[in-house]
Amino acid sequence: MCDIAISERGDKKTVEDGDILMPKFDADGLIAAVVTDVASGEVLMVGYMNAEALRRTVETGEAWYWSRSRQSFWKKGETSGQIQTVHEILTDCDQDALVLKVSVAGNGATCHVGYRSCFYRRVVTPAAGAVRLERVEAERVYDPAEIYKKS
Repeated sequence: MCDIAISERGDKKTVEDGDILMPKFDADGLIAAVVTDVASGEVLMVGYMNAEALRRTVETGEAWYWSRSRQSFWKKGETSGQIQTVHEILTDCDQDALVLKVSVAGNGATCHVGYRSCFYRRVVTPAAGAVRLERVEAERVYDPAEIYKKS
C-alpha cells in the first residue's frame, strides 16, 4: 500500500474552492458515503467512513467502510464476494459527504438482505393509516443465508 494521507480541515475558501481533499468528519469521526452504480447511477447503499476507511478506499480502489454496529473496518464484499471497485469519489461543496461510483463484483448485489440495492422499497403514503413500504425490487438477487453462514 501507498502512504496516502487525508488532509486536516482548512479554512472555508480552501475547503470549498481548493484542490485538496479535507473531509469534515462528524462528532463520531465519520463521513456519509452514498454509493451508486457507475454505469446506471442507481443508488446502491449508504455507508460511513472514518479517515482510515477513506484512506484504504483511495489506496486500494476498493470500498472500505466503518461498521457502526460492529465498531470495526468493513471491506465491502470480503465475505460475500460483492467487492465494490471504486471508479470515482466525489465530495460535496463543504466536504462533509461523499459519493462513490462503483461496480460490484460477484452477483452484482449490494444489500446484505439479498437485493441489488439497499433501497429496494419506497415510501407509500396512504389516504389514512400508517405510512407503508412497497417493494421496487420484486426479487432478491441471492439468498443471504447461503453467503453469510454463521460459524
